[in-house]
Amino acid sequence: MRASVAGCKMSIGALLNGLLVSVVAALLWKYSKLSEHAALLEEELHMTQQSQEVSQAHIDYHVALQALQEHGTRMVCTGKMHTDRICRFDYLCYCSEAEEFVFFHSNSSVMLPNLGSRRFQPALLDLSSVEDHNTQYFNFLELPAAALKFMPKPVFVPDVTLILNRFNPDNLMHVFHDDLIPAFYTMMQYSDLDDEARLVFMEGWGEGPHFDLYRLLSSKQPLLKEQLKNFGKLMCFTKSYVGLSKMTTWYQYGFVQPQGPKANMLVSGNEIRQFARVLMDKMNITRVEEMEKDGGSSEDEKGKKDEYIVLFSRSTTRLILNEAELIMVLAQEFQMRVVTVSLEEQSFPSTVQVISGASMLISMHGAQLITSLFLPRGAVVVELFPFAVNPEQYTPYKTLATLPGMDLHYVSWRNTKEENTITHPDKPWDQGGITHLEKEEQERILASKDVPRHLCCRNPEWLFRIYQDTLVDIPSFLEVLKEGMKTKPNVRRSKPASTVHPGRVREPQCQTSVQTTNEAKLTVSWQIPWNLKYLKVRELKYEVWIQEQGENTYMPYILPQQNYTFSENIKPFTTYLVWVRCIFNKNLLGPFADVLMCRT
Repeated sequence: MRASVAGCKMSIGALLNGLLVSVVAALLWKYSKLSEHAALLEEELHMTQQSQEVSQAHIDYHVALQALQEHGTRMVCTGKMHTDRICRFDYLCYCSEAEEFVFFHSNSSVMLPNLGSRRFQPALLDLSSVEDHNTQYFNFLELPAAALKFMPKPVFVPDVTLILNRFNPDNLMHVFHDDLIPAFYTMMQYSDLDDEARLVFMEGWGEGPHFDLYRLLSSKQPLLKEQLKNFGKLMCFTKSYVGLSKMTTWYQYGFVQPQGPKANMLVSGNEIRQFARVLMDKMNITRVEEMEKDGGSSEDEKGKKDEYIVLFSRSTTRLILNEAELIMVLAQEFQMRVVTVSLEEQSFPSTVQVISGASMLISMHGAQLITSLFLPRGAVVVELFPFAVNPEQYTPYKTLATLPGMDLHYVSWRNTKEENTITHPDKPWDQGGITHLEKEEQERILASKDVPRHLCCRNPEWLFRIYQDTLVDIPSFLEVLKEGMKTKPNVRRSKPASTVHPGRVREPQCQTSVQTTNEAKLTVSWQIPWNLKYLKVRELKYEVWIQEQGENTYMPYILPQQNYTFSENIKPFTTYLVWVRCIFNKNLLGPFADVLMCRT
């Protein structure tokens, strides 16, 4: 009996010990899980703080991470080719260790267009507005979303971002033509790329001398590629657009063929001037037109006292050696004051303020001439070229000035006297030096009187000649300027050129009649385009095309009236196809109305 009681006590003790061990184990497991959860929360809090270092916008880190893990990356693009493509991404990531963008695949991922290996022929898109340049291609690596478990925790960027490459941020022409204007209109194309969007520059350059201009595009500080590694090894953009619109560029730099205007320009001066107005507003510069409105004085009252000439002064290269003499002659010849500006000595906004009211802008060929886009309508752009440099071969600023709607008058002068030039053969190659070349090549360049057409970008003869200093020959300069001014429109502030096109002609119809077995008549009539009743049009004509069915040629006619009877070349018992459209002011064409089928 005692043994039985003792055994029972031992069993109860063992049971209690077992229960105690189980409770302790459960508590330890619970504590471990709580510690793990606390560590995870602490890590998420840390990553959230890192995300907020990138942006002040609030982000729920857990929700963002879950979205990336479950849905992966999503991409939808516009454009058929890599040269005209812009892509929108949700949760596109960047690995700073690999220096690669990463697309995470899940069952919910979207990739349009789904190009497969064609994505590498040669790239998904161009990161720059400079078309099809092999240093500007964009692509990404691919990973399954499950791989996130083995990677560093991502930092999320909650801002809507525009990811691009600046092409050459050290050169003002490139800054405007390749970066600022394309970025401005890309942001206008997508409504969520607003003033709160963030720009991310991936080309790898430092800020450069014109970084303040890039800051004007957004209220948020742009990010450089080098800065991304400061925020973590894996950075994910919750919503981003990648690439730039090329619609606003007007010049190609000679990578494939010698430089010159783009073959198919899609931009007019109206878009360039709209950009200039916005940028001036952001720089707190009052437009000249607004100052005149506020002043209330008439054009006669202002007269020539408000007109002045701006001369760009350079202090290091491409000098005008007789600048003081040139200033004095200009003042005497045009009875205007002459103001000198220098980007090396003045702030950019103060330079633009002066240029925005000038009647004439004069400068040696160079990037500073891109500021001509701030000139008022009716102003004159005068570009000076050193000896042996042909103005017809280097025309970025001529092309800009002559865009429809810019309403600028362009004149170029070329130094034709070799004795009026100072060369710098001993300078570094990128400043026109040639001493690094073979003796025979140096002698050829020195003997040359005209730089032949060439490809970009290190042609030594071009660099040698463009970095010359020039003594401007005053008589030939004035002769060229006076001759050029003869064709200048007689306006101080010309109104923007109208680019309103006519609509379709309405109610087109045809009637036919057979006169004899060999003669017939075809009468075509129509009503005016609907928008014509709201427009003032100097000249109105109609274009009619008539084509015999089954033939490849057609007969075109330009007519002043809304109906006409055709008899010449009209055959009996024949079907004719007829198209009609309206023409405003000689060159503004409307669309053709639906084709008429007319049987005689």
